[in-house]
Amino acid sequence: MDSKPKIVIIHSNSLCCLAMRAILSDIAPFMGMLGDIEIATFNSMEELQANTPQSVILYFVEDKIALQRIDFFASQVRRCIILTEGEQPLLCDFRKVDVRQTERDLIKSFLTIHNAAHSSHMGAAHPKKEPELLSKREKEVLALIVKGYINKEIADRLNISTPTVIFHRKNLVEKIGSKSIGRLTIYAVMNGIVDFKEL
Repeated sequence: MDSKPKIVIIHSNSLCCLAMRAILSDIAPFMGMLGDIEIATFNSMEELQANTPQSVILYFVEDKIALQRIDFFASQVRRCIILTEGEQPLLCDFRKVDVRQTERDLIKSFLTIHNAAHSSHMGAAHPKKEPELLSKREKEVLALIVKGYINKEIADRLNISTPTVIFHRKNLVEKIGSKSIGRLTIYAVMNGIVDFKEL
């Protein structure tokens, strides 16, 4: 049996499982967890129990499944995040994420959960201190990108030309290794370039 620590996603919708896995995989490297934690997905409790994963550090579980197996998840409340589609008043003791949110808001929710886990030492990995990757100006451009500004607005705010913004944007995307606004947002928050509350 594999003893690698796992984040487990349990949702009856396979597409939701895939999307959650992709977002969590994007977040993991910036939390210093790449290679340390495996993300496993299951469509039901029966499927989970048939595979009996060891060392589960966090459960992301569909609200309907959590309600059906409240006896199990009530004992895992500190390690369980409920995936809802709106409010679920019967699960008030659990942390919740509404999966109908935009990608940006989902990422903000996950970063909020990460910060809470980090501050309460729930078992989440601490971010590793990396050497400075971006220049001061690239960090300024990145901060404005993840706050939703377009190139012209960034140029106006930083008092530089639009081609200069495009140059810095191209450089920081190459250094970070992704054009995805989600990944750029995660990088910016995890490296202290922006506070997730500013998003």
